[in-house]
Amino acid sequence: MTLVVRRVGPEATTHVLAVVREAFGARPVLDPPADAMAETAESVAAELAADGGLLATLDGRPVGALLFAPRPDALYLRRFGVVPDAQGHGVAAALVEEAVAAAVGHACLGVLAREELPGTIGFWERHGFREVDRRSPYVELRRALPTAYDAPDADAMRELGTRVGAALGAGDLVVLTGELGAGKTTFTQGLGEGLGVRGGVTSPTFVIARVHPSLADGPDLVHVDAYRLGGIAELDDLDLDTSLDTAVTVVEWGAGLAEALAERRLDVTITRALADEVGADGLDPRRVELRRVL
Repeated sequence: MTLVVRRVGPEATTHVLAVVREAFGARPVLDPPADAMAETAESVAAELAADGGLLATLDGRPVGALLFAPRPDALYLRRFGVVPDAQGHGVAAALVEEAVAAAVGHACLGVLAREELPGTIGFWERHGFREVDRRSPYVELRRALPTAYDAPDADAMRELGTRVGAALGAGDLVVLTGELGAGKTTFTQGLGEGLGVRGGVTSPTFVIARVHPSLADGPDLVHVDAYRLGGIAELDDLDLDTSLDTAVTVVEWGAGLAEALAERRLDVTITRALADEVGADGLDPRRVELRRVL
């Protein structure tokens, strides 16, 4: 059997809603009843359009799904479900694994489980979640996630960028900060690989902005270097608003400027782990901090 988990938007509304209804419809009757059964095509489409979700397929058949619900302190997973005849095939575990990968920059993942379902609570606990609150009939659980990573060399920096790029979607804004030579362009090269865009990513310092079209059915990468810009007015002149909703926009040297482009963004700060010194092994490691701003 071939299990595939992918990030989806409103185009997957029909499949996601069908999974939610079948999965939650097979659960024990609860009092008060689970409000998942009240979801409609309109409500699911709106949630997918706003924050996206995941859809799992087994040999091409939709069998698992969840909706993302970001909050300032955590990325919550809603409507997490697997259809009954697909349970026991690793679908739920794969959804959790992909959710962790998609949560870059968030301090933790969060879920709400019903206290009448100890098996469900046990599942989350086996996957690293811990109870943080209990307000009958709900139990809130969270799993802490890393927000800082070590990149000992350029390959590691590019690999981290690839992982982050794979978790980004249309409309995401990345504000990239770091001194000259910190590895910002190397990180962005990885982003391009993770997004699957065309063209080698290089520093756009002299052209200010460069667009890398998607090679698949994904968002383009808009790569901006704000180093030579004199202020927000010059950034506005680039007319980035026309692509913000449909592309992933990365702005190097964007701190203090690019935040005005969108309310929600991913801040990436790269610092030299050894300041201006190179280690005895000849490496010049970096520390990369990721922070989601909502």
